[in-house]
Amino acid sequence: MTKKVLITGGTGFLGVYLARYFLKKKFDVVLLDIEPLTDEKLKKNTRVVVVECDVRDKRSLLKHFSDVDYVVHAAAALPIHQDAKYIWSVNVDGTRNVMDAALKKRVKKVVFISSTATYGMPERVPETEGDPLHPIGVYGETKVAGEKICMEYYKKGLSVNVIRPKTFLGPERLGVFTIWFEAIYNNKPIFILGDGNNLYQLLDVEDLCGLIHAALVKRVSGEIFNAGAKDFGSWRNDLNALIKEAGSKSKIVSLPVLPSQLILSLLERLHLSPIVEWHYRTFPINSFVSIKLSRKKLGFRPTKSNTDILIETYLWYKKNHDKISSTSGTTHRKVWNFKLIDIISRFV
Repeated sequence: MTKKVLITGGTGFLGVYLARYFLKKKFDVVLLDIEPLTDEKLKKNTRVVVVECDVRDKRSLLKHFSDVDYVVHAAAALPIHQDAKYIWSVNVDGTRNVMDAALKKRVKKVVFISSTATYGMPERVPETEGDPLHPIGVYGETKVAGEKICMEYYKKGLSVNVIRPKTFLGPERLGVFTIWFEAIYNNKPIFILGDGNNLYQLLDVEDLCGLIHAALVKRVSGEIFNAGAKDFGSWRNDLNALIKEAGSKSKIVSLPVLPSQLILSLLERLHLSPIVEWHYRTFPINSFVSIKLSRKKLGFRPTKSNTDILIETYLWYKKNHDKISSTSGTTHRKVWNFKLIDIISRFV
């Protein structure tokens, strides 16, 4: 009998990749989101059902969880929204509604997509799942709250796992990375905080999909798992590799950390930049997680390095530049409005 997986946030960047992945694994797929699906192939696939529903709508949500075997809860309000009440209502109230519906409809397993933003500023690296959580900003705080809700429902009998992924990329990923990709495309400087010699781990979105699948189907429950690339270097080395592969004349320009963070903090407070505290505080420091637990219990074997991920994503960006440059929004599949930063970059 064909299994059915419901994906909240299903029309977003991760949701679309998960839909493609699970279709290859012979699942039927339900994509639940408030945004329309733009992927034409998925729209035409008869094994894909798109449901317009807000995770905060408890009654409607419960109805759509009927006859569902598995749930991936990927819906989230990103920090770019800069509205604490909205982010909290989606990421916390919405998560409680998802877990409650899954329990009532006897879903076999739920995987909650959390974030390494839960750790905040690393006390040590690599960060492990048992390390203290000191989230920076409301987004990280809501992810910590979401994890607690998951464990609350696990104690009630719901089979659930949590995944904390590093920043994940792949073709079609836009969001915050467009500011670098656009600079490389136009042979302009790439600005980074600090000297760029700090180690920073990314994650391939397809590797993440494989881990999510394992977290759903393996006989493991009530666990939290980190996810990140196995091979990664410093920002400077990885970005230089991207610049070289792109054939760009861009150069990396280091900005002084403290003055830049103060300026970015002011822009954030004035709602003149989508770059939030978690971004600009963790960017110039070593930031990577241990994936030993994911490897041991879920067989996680990431296939792509930071440079592979950046190059693959940028080449897609370059190929589709004219088509995507006119889009804007607040998800990872849209070009973010960098506001004052965009204006400044045009004159550099």
